Amino acid sequence: MTDTAVLETRRLILRPWEEADAEACYQYASDPRVGPIAGWRAHTSVENSRRVIRNVLMVPETYAIVLKETGQPVGSIGLHRNDLAEKADEMELGYWLGVPYWGRGIVPEAAGELLRHAFEDLRLARVWCGYYDGNDKSRRVQEKLGFRYQWTTEQAPVPQMRETRKGHVSLLTKEEWMAGK
Repeated sequence: MTDTAVLETRRLILRPWEEADAEACYQYASDPRVGPIAGWRAHTSVENSRRVIRNVLMVPETYAIVLKETGQPVGSIGLHRNDLAEKADEMELGYWLGVPYWGRGIVPEAAGELLRHAFEDLRLARVWCGYYDGNDKSRRVQEKLGFRYQWTTEQAPVPQMRETRKGHVSLLTKEEWMAGK
């Protein structure tokens, strides 16, 4: 278990991942329309999902997106430190959602609460977000949240897929977030 808080919206609970979530994770992360477009391989078994939960998702500020109506995780969202977010007051937002829930405003709702948490509770100054060329759903989420396009990298490395892709980077500052509240 991590020290990650539990966050809540009208329809969602954002809570730390647990190994017991492996079956639900596999149900959605095994769909080839989910991981590869985000830069990771589709899960191949419940045990594979359990390993990913244990080694990747059970870290601070990474949350299972849980529907209040079912109590089951349908995706993941988190704030991470990486090459985009190098400063102490910056993190990168990442997310994925199971295909049956696409187009229902779930990621913008979850991300809106996570951004509130980032700027108010964690006192971040900037949150970065990126997407690979062709991931129009992710681009639209970022636009809805107020992220502003920064740059495109023609040969962005995608290590888990062992390839490079065109990657687009966006940024949301605390000031921009506060102005859009």
